[in-house]
Amino acid sequence: MNFILADFNKHQALLPFTYTRPTCEIRCGIITLREKWEKQLGESVSFQTEDYLQAKYPLVETDDNVVIAGNVFATASLCKAIKALKPQQKLLAGDAIIAYRVKDLHTPTIELEQVLFLEEEVDAINFTWDIFSKNGKALEADYDLITQGRKSQPIPATVQSINEDRIFIEEGAKLQFAILNASTGSIYIGENAEVMEGSIIRGAFALCNNSATKLGTKVYGPTTVGPHSKIGGEVSNSVIFGYSNKGHEGFLGNSVLGEWCNIGADSNTSNLKNNYAEVKLWNYETSRFAKTGLQFCGLMMGDHSKCGINTMFNTGTVIGVSANIYGAGYPRNFIPSFNWGGPQGNMTYKTNKAYEVADVVMKRRGLSLEQIDIDILDQVFEKTAQYRKD
Repeated sequence: MNFILADFNKHQALLPFTYTRPTCEIRCGIITLREKWEKQLGESVSFQTEDYLQAKYPLVETDDNVVIAGNVFATASLCKAIKALKPQQKLLAGDAIIAYRVKDLHTPTIELEQVLFLEEEVDAINFTWDIFSKNGKALEADYDLITQGRKSQPIPATVQSINEDRIFIEEGAKLQFAILNASTGSIYIGENAEVMEGSIIRGAFALCNNSATKLGTKVYGPTTVGPHSKIGGEVSNSVIFGYSNKGHEGFLGNSVLGEWCNIGADSNTSNLKNNYAEVKLWNYETSRFAKTGLQFCGLMMGDHSKCGINTMFNTGTVIGVSANIYGAGYPRNFIPSFNWGGPQGNMTYKTNKAYEVADVVMKRRGLSLEQIDIDILDQVFEKTAQYRKD
């Protein structure tokens, strides 16, 4: 069986994060959706995604393909049901197709007459705000999956901890004079991660490999900090995919940051409206603001976007890919990709300048902006031109 994770119809609903990745590369919990599937299936997967993303995320096709909804959270029982599929069968949860098995990927799913209905509840990322809303449940599941049968490194004597049985520290991690409270959720500290002195962490919390909390950081779970990232100040119920920094004072709450993002010093996100009303977010499918059903919702920031010091984000702000925001006052609640400026005015962020900055930023992590990434960003620039004024 050849396993493929497909976007199905979720690419548009999960923008701006899916501008630069398939849906299954979204991080929620400790690891990405793809990594959950690979661990549960015990097999590697390939991708069925937007054409312009396929070069970086290739599709492998054989004469026995099992196509799985990439936005769904993998579980052991779900994988068992998928592996039990026979050719030309599909697996449904309610009206949603979870997986199907075909010889030819061009076979219309409507022709798959043999249907297996899944009785268990299936969890999935259907909207961008699901990433932080469902992070707590996902984090606990990932914690059990990753740490099962393994022993944590000892908690240093200078670290105060509560509920040590739900604290796992990987090799190479550094912790001194911090507080870890796992009574409200598990705490996972990845390889070579660092919890600096004075950090106060209330789970659930994941600090992935090579990431750090700065001095005196305050964390309210459930929060995930992806690999090679830094946080400081106050962070609550947020997800950072990786390679991003919010390293200074300021508040980040009920928010999601993609990769290669940077939040300037003393910048803040509002996650609650003054009138306590339901938060609306920019919807790329309808090109208008749509209700979320949430009272708490902060910032959604796509890859390679950054803001200057003292930036103040209104409740429910959506920022596209490779935007650079600065200036006094409150930026708009929707900032297009490749936007340069702030409340005082905006212009298009020229791609040559944007890529020059991206390359410098990536080289600080020992990486570089490859042509395959430039090709993707070029496509994003073209696809988002309709939202920019000039």
